[in-house]
Amino acid sequence: MSINITDAAIDKILDLRKKMQMPEGMVRIALRSGGCSGYSYEITMTENNDEFDKVFELRDNIKICIDKKSYIFLVGLNLDYEETIMKSGFVFNTPIQRAKCGCGESVAF
Repeated sequence: MSINITDAAIDKILDLRKKMQMPEGMVRIALRSGGCSGYSYEITMTENNDEFDKVFELRDNIKICIDKKSYIFLVGLNLDYEETIMKSGFVFNTPIQRAKCGCGESVAF
């Protein structure tokens, strides 16, 4: 499985690690039930991964961990970060995503 991450997302992750004083912090990405389309993405920082997580090492010493339930839906994930006048945040795109709600906060597979 590959994970693509944009320069903007890498810059934001590095900035968050510094602000949170977690120089070795990993990014945890998960899907949770809920939202108007069925699932919503969750992104957090963690010091440790769980035993059964899939862990991906990217450039700039960034590690992404994904729990095994979410992993099957996140194959080929493209993680971006955008900052506009209206909003700022991480943007998730996966090849098997069928639909996204109008506000972009939840997805269907």
